[in-house]
Amino acid sequence: MWSARRNGIPVDRSAVMVWILVAFICGSIGKSRSAQWRMILDWSIIVALYFAYDYSRGTADQLGMPVHFTGPRNLDRILFFGTDPNVWMQKHFYEPTSVRWYDVAGSLIYMTHFIFPVAPLVILWLRDRREWLMYVRRLSLIMSIGVICFILYPAAPPWMAAKNGYTEPLSRITGRGWNHIHMHTVSKVWDRGAAVLNGVAAMPSLHAAFSLFVTIWVVRNRARWIQIVSALFPLAMCATLTYFAEHWVVDCIFGWLLVVLAWRICNRWEQRIAANTTTNETEVQ
Repeated sequence: MWSARRNGIPVDRSAVMVWILVAFICGSIGKSRSAQWRMILDWSIIVALYFAYDYSRGTADQLGMPVHFTGPRNLDRILFFGTDPNVWMQKHFYEPTSVRWYDVAGSLIYMTHFIFPVAPLVILWLRDRREWLMYVRRLSLIMSIGVICFILYPAAPPWMAAKNGYTEPLSRITGRGWNHIHMHTVSKVWDRGAAVLNGVAAMPSLHAAFSLFVTIWVVRNRARWIQIVSALFPLAMCATLTYFAEHWVVDCIFGWLLVVLAWRICNRWEQRIAANTTTNETEVQ
Protein backbone atom coordinates (compact mmCIF):
# COMPACT_ATOMS: atom_id res chain seq x y z
CA MET A 1 0.00 0.00 0.00
CA TRP A 2 2.85 2.39 0.83
CA SER A 3 4.43 1.78 -2.58
CA ALA A 4 1.12 2.27 -4.38
CA ARG A 5 0.46 5.57 -2.60
CA ARG A 6 3.97 6.82 -3.24
CA ASN A 7 4.63 5.55 -6.77
CA GLY A 8 1.20 4.62 -8.08
CA ILE A 9 0.05 1.25 -9.34
CA PRO A 10 3.05 -0.44 -11.02
CA VAL A 11 2.89 -0.77 -14.79
CA ASP A 12 6.50 -1.25 -15.86
CA ARG A 13 7.61 -4.85 -16.22
CA SER A 14 10.19 -4.79 -13.42
CA ALA A 15 7.77 -3.38 -10.85
CA VAL A 16 4.97 -5.73 -11.88
CA MET A 17 7.26 -8.74 -11.60
CA VAL A 18 8.53 -7.60 -8.18
CA TRP A 19 4.97 -7.19 -6.90
CA ILE A 20 4.04 -10.65 -8.19
CA LEU A 21 7.12 -12.26 -6.65
CA VAL A 22 6.47 -10.61 -3.28
CA ALA A 23 2.84 -11.77 -3.40
CA PHE A 24 3.82 -15.35 -4.20
CA ILE A 25 6.55 -15.39 -1.56
CA CYS A 26 4.01 -14.28 1.03
CA GLY A 27 1.55 -16.86 -0.26
CA SER A 28 4.13 -19.65 -0.05
CA ILE A 29 4.73 -19.16 3.65
CA GLY A 30 3.82 -22.36 5.43
CA LYS A 31 4.08 -24.52 2.31
CA SER A 32 6.63 -27.28 1.78
CA ARG A 33 10.16 -26.40 0.78
CA SER A 34 9.75 -28.19 -2.55
CA ALA A 35 6.70 -26.03 -3.36
CA GLN A 36 8.64 -22.89 -2.45
CA TRP A 37 11.58 -23.87 -4.64
CA ARG A 38 9.26 -24.68 -7.53
CA MET A 39 7.69 -21.23 -7.23
CA ILE A 40 11.11 -19.56 -7.25
CA LEU A 41 12.30 -21.61 -10.24
CA ASP A 42 9.12 -21.02 -12.24
CA TRP A 43 9.15 -17.26 -11.84
CA SER A 44 12.91 -16.81 -12.15
CA ILE A 45 12.62 -18.11 -15.71
CA ILE A 46 10.02 -15.47 -16.53
CA VAL A 47 12.03 -12.68 -14.91
CA ALA A 48 15.18 -13.73 -16.82
CA LEU A 49 13.31 -13.63 -20.13
CA TYR A 50 11.93 -10.17 -19.46
CA PHE A 51 15.30 -8.79 -18.48
CA ALA A 52 16.90 -10.31 -21.58
CA TYR A 53 14.18 -8.62 -23.65
CA ASP A 54 14.72 -5.22 -22.04
CA TYR A 55 18.50 -5.20 -22.09
CA SER A 56 19.26 -7.04 -25.34
CA ARG A 57 20.76 -3.82 -26.76
CA GLY A 58 23.92 -4.40 -24.74
CA THR A 59 24.60 -7.73 -26.42
CA ALA A 60 24.02 -6.23 -29.87
CA ASP A 61 26.47 -3.43 -29.09
CA GLN A 62 29.09 -5.91 -27.90
CA LEU A 63 28.75 -7.86 -31.14
CA GLY A 64 29.11 -4.66 -33.15
CA MET A 65 25.75 -4.99 -34.89
CA PRO A 66 24.81 -1.80 -36.77
CA VAL A 67 21.43 -0.17 -36.25
CA HIS A 68 19.18 -0.54 -39.30
CA PHE A 69 17.24 2.59 -40.21
CA THR A 70 15.89 1.94 -43.70
CA GLY A 71 14.97 -1.76 -44.06
CA PRO A 72 11.60 -1.74 -42.24
CA ARG A 73 10.85 1.74 -43.58
CA ASN A 74 11.33 0.55 -47.17
CA LEU A 75 9.05 -2.44 -46.61
CA ASP A 76 6.37 -0.12 -45.23
CA ARG A 77 6.68 2.07 -48.30
CA ILE A 78 6.22 -0.96 -50.54
CA LEU A 79 3.10 -1.99 -48.62
CA PHE A 80 1.63 1.53 -48.72
CA PHE A 81 2.66 2.51 -52.26
CA GLY A 82 5.47 4.88 -51.33
CA THR A 83 3.79 6.41 -48.25
CA ASP A 84 5.16 6.27 -44.71
CA PRO A 85 2.09 5.22 -42.67
CA ASN A 86 3.49 6.76 -39.48
CA VAL A 87 3.90 10.14 -41.17
CA TRP A 88 0.47 9.88 -42.80
CA MET A 89 -1.27 9.09 -39.50
CA GLN A 90 0.39 11.91 -37.59
CA LYS A 91 -0.36 14.40 -40.34
CA HIS A 92 -4.05 13.46 -40.28
CA PHE A 93 -4.65 12.81 -36.56
CA TYR A 94 -1.92 14.37 -34.42
CA GLU A 95 -2.75 17.82 -33.00
CA PRO A 96 0.21 19.18 -31.01
CA THR A 97 -1.94 21.61 -29.02
CA SER A 98 -4.84 19.25 -28.31
CA VAL A 99 -5.10 15.74 -26.88
CA ARG A 100 -7.84 13.83 -28.67
CA TRP A 101 -9.83 10.85 -27.41
CA TYR A 102 -7.81 8.46 -29.58
CA ASP A 103 -4.58 9.72 -27.99
CA VAL A 104 -5.91 8.61 -24.61
CA ALA A 105 -7.27 5.33 -26.00
CA GLY A 106 -3.94 4.65 -27.69
CA SER A 107 -1.96 5.25 -24.49
CA LEU A 108 -4.21 2.82 -22.62
CA ILE A 109 -3.91 0.21 -25.38
CA TYR A 110 -0.13 0.62 -25.36
CA MET A 111 -0.06 0.12 -21.57
CA THR A 112 -1.78 -3.28 -21.84
CA HIS A 113 1.51 -4.66 -23.17
CA PHE A 114 2.93 -4.49 -19.65
CA ILE A 115 -0.08 -6.07 -17.93
CA PHE A 116 -2.03 -8.44 -20.20
CA PRO A 117 0.75 -11.01 -20.87
CA VAL A 118 1.50 -11.26 -17.13
CA ALA A 119 -2.09 -11.65 -15.92
CA PRO A 120 -2.58 -15.19 -17.36
CA LEU A 121 0.77 -16.19 -15.86
CA VAL A 122 -0.54 -15.43 -12.39
CA ILE A 123 -4.01 -16.92 -12.88
CA LEU A 124 -2.80 -20.12 -14.53
CA TRP A 125 0.02 -20.69 -12.03
CA LEU A 126 -2.53 -20.62 -9.23
CA ARG A 127 -5.17 -22.67 -11.04
CA ASP A 128 -3.69 -25.14 -13.52
CA ARG A 129 0.03 -25.88 -13.81
CA ARG A 130 -0.39 -27.83 -17.07
CA GLU A 131 -2.05 -24.83 -18.72
CA TRP A 132 0.57 -22.57 -17.14
CA LEU A 133 3.36 -24.59 -18.74
CA MET A 134 1.65 -24.44 -22.13
CA TYR A 135 1.31 -20.67 -21.83
CA VAL A 136 4.89 -20.18 -20.64
CA ARG A 137 6.23 -22.45 -23.38
CA ARG A 138 4.70 -20.24 -26.08
CA LEU A 139 5.49 -16.96 -24.36
CA SER A 140 9.10 -18.00 -23.78
CA LEU A 141 9.58 -19.04 -27.39
CA ILE A 142 8.11 -15.77 -28.67
CA MET A 143 10.36 -13.74 -26.39
CA SER A 144 13.47 -15.84 -27.08
CA ILE A 145 13.14 -15.54 -30.85
CA GLY A 146 12.36 -11.85 -30.46
CA VAL A 147 15.47 -11.24 -28.36
CA ILE A 148 17.63 -13.08 -30.91
CA CYS A 149 16.20 -10.83 -33.64
CA PHE A 150 16.91 -7.72 -31.56
CA ILE A 151 20.52 -8.79 -31.13
CA LEU A 152 21.17 -9.83 -34.74
CA TYR A 153 19.05 -7.12 -36.38
CA PRO A 154 18.81 -3.96 -34.24
CA ALA A 155 16.17 -1.86 -35.99
CA ALA A 156 15.43 1.79 -35.28
CA PRO A 157 11.78 2.63 -34.59
CA PRO A 158 10.13 5.33 -36.73
CA TRP A 159 10.65 8.16 -34.25
CA MET A 160 14.39 7.42 -34.17
CA ALA A 161 14.58 7.11 -37.96
CA ALA A 162 12.84 10.48 -38.30
CA LYS A 163 15.20 12.02 -35.76
CA ASN A 164 18.12 10.91 -37.95
CA GLY A 165 16.54 12.25 -41.15
CA TYR A 166 15.30 9.00 -42.72
CA THR A 167 11.65 10.10 -42.80
CA GLU A 168 9.69 13.29 -42.48
CA PRO A 169 9.47 14.61 -38.91
CA LEU A 170 7.65 12.41 -36.40
CA SER A 171 6.74 13.01 -32.77
CA ARG A 172 6.99 10.30 -30.14
CA ILE A 173 3.64 10.94 -28.48
CA THR A 174 3.08 7.73 -26.53
CA GLY A 175 2.76 9.33 -23.09
CA ARG A 176 0.51 12.30 -23.87
CA GLY A 177 -2.70 10.35 -23.24
CA TRP A 178 -1.57 9.31 -19.75
CA ASN A 179 -0.75 12.89 -18.81
CA HIS A 180 -4.11 14.08 -20.10
CA ILE A 181 -6.00 11.79 -17.71
CA HIS A 182 -3.57 12.60 -14.88
CA MET A 183 -1.75 9.26 -14.91
CA HIS A 184 1.57 11.04 -14.44
CA THR A 185 3.13 8.09 -12.62
CA VAL A 186 2.68 5.91 -15.70
CA SER A 187 4.20 8.59 -17.91
CA LYS A 188 7.21 8.97 -15.61
CA VAL A 189 7.77 5.21 -15.52
CA TRP A 190 7.59 5.04 -19.31
CA ASP A 191 10.00 7.98 -19.72
CA ARG A 192 12.47 6.34 -17.31
CA GLY A 193 12.21 3.00 -19.09
CA ALA A 194 12.61 4.54 -22.52
CA ALA A 195 15.86 6.11 -21.40
CA VAL A 196 17.57 2.91 -20.23
CA LEU A 197 16.02 -0.03 -22.10
CA ASN A 198 16.64 -1.29 -25.63
CA GLY A 199 15.59 1.51 -27.97
CA VAL A 200 16.27 -0.43 -31.18
CA ALA A 201 14.11 -3.49 -30.52
CA ALA A 202 11.61 -2.63 -33.23
CA MET A 203 11.73 -5.74 -35.42
CA PRO A 204 9.66 -7.76 -34.65
CA SER A 205 7.20 -5.85 -32.48
CA LEU A 206 6.60 -7.75 -29.26
CA HIS A 207 3.85 -5.27 -28.44
CA ALA A 208 1.98 -6.56 -31.49
CA ALA A 209 3.05 -10.14 -30.84
CA PHE A 210 1.84 -10.18 -27.23
CA SER A 211 -1.47 -8.53 -28.12
CA LEU A 212 -2.18 -11.31 -30.62
CA PHE A 213 -0.82 -14.08 -28.39
CA VAL A 214 -2.93 -13.16 -25.37
CA THR A 215 -5.99 -12.67 -27.59
CA ILE A 216 -5.57 -16.12 -29.17
CA TRP A 217 -5.02 -17.73 -25.78
CA VAL A 218 -8.11 -16.16 -24.21
CA VAL A 219 -10.54 -16.80 -27.10
CA ARG A 220 -9.12 -19.99 -28.64
CA ASN A 221 -12.06 -22.09 -27.40
CA ARG A 222 -14.71 -19.42 -27.80
CA ALA A 223 -17.38 -19.00 -30.45
CA ARG A 224 -16.23 -17.98 -33.91
CA TRP A 225 -17.84 -14.53 -33.73
CA ILE A 226 -15.98 -13.81 -30.47
CA GLN A 227 -12.70 -14.78 -32.11
CA ILE A 228 -13.41 -12.49 -35.06
CA VAL A 229 -14.34 -9.52 -32.86
CA SER A 230 -11.30 -10.09 -30.62
CA ALA A 231 -9.04 -9.60 -33.65
CA LEU A 232 -9.80 -5.88 -33.28
CA PHE A 233 -7.47 -5.70 -30.27
CA PRO A 234 -4.19 -6.63 -32.04
CA LEU A 235 -5.26 -4.43 -34.97
CA ALA A 236 -5.85 -1.56 -32.56
CA MET A 237 -2.40 -2.19 -31.05
CA CYS A 238 -0.80 -2.02 -34.49
CA ALA A 239 -2.63 1.22 -35.31
CA THR A 240 -1.52 2.67 -31.97
CA LEU A 241 2.11 1.70 -32.44
CA THR A 242 2.11 3.17 -35.95
CA TYR A 243 0.45 6.43 -34.90
CA PHE A 244 2.75 6.87 -31.91
CA ALA A 245 5.79 6.25 -34.19
CA GLU A 246 6.91 3.39 -31.95
CA HIS A 247 6.87 0.75 -34.70
CA TRP A 248 6.59 0.28 -38.42
CA VAL A 249 3.63 -1.68 -39.73
CA VAL A 250 5.94 -4.47 -40.90
CA ASP A 251 7.23 -4.77 -37.32
CA CYS A 252 3.69 -5.65 -36.28
CA ILE A 253 3.24 -8.10 -39.15
CA PHE A 254 6.46 -9.90 -38.27
CA GLY A 255 5.39 -9.91 -34.61
CA TRP A 256 2.13 -11.65 -35.58
CA LEU A 257 3.99 -14.14 -37.76
CA LEU A 258 6.28 -14.86 -34.82
CA VAL A 259 3.24 -15.79 -32.71
CA VAL A 260 1.96 -18.16 -35.41
CA LEU A 261 5.41 -19.77 -35.70
CA ALA A 262 5.87 -20.20 -31.94
CA TRP A 263 2.35 -21.57 -31.51
CA ARG A 264 2.82 -24.18 -34.24
CA ILE A 265 6.23 -25.25 -32.93
CA CYS A 266 4.80 -25.73 -29.44
CA ASN A 267 1.75 -27.57 -30.75
CA ARG A 268 3.91 -30.05 -32.64
CA TRP A 269 6.25 -30.56 -29.70
CA GLU A 270 3.36 -31.15 -27.31
CA GLN A 271 1.68 -33.55 -29.74
CA ARG A 272 4.92 -35.51 -30.08
CA ILE A 273 5.35 -35.69 -26.29
CA ALA A 274 1.74 -36.84 -25.90
CA ALA A 275 2.19 -39.50 -28.59
CA ASN A 276 5.40 -40.79 -26.97
CA THR A 277 3.70 -40.91 -23.58
CA THR A 278 0.80 -42.89 -25.00
CA THR A 279 3.18 -45.30 -26.72
CA ASN A 280 5.16 -45.88 -23.51
CA GLU A 281 1.99 -46.48 -21.52
CA THR A 282 0.81 -49.01 -24.12
CA GLU A 283 4.13 -50.87 -24.04
CA VAL A 284 4.01 -51.08 -20.24
CA GLN A 285 0.54 -52.57 -20.37
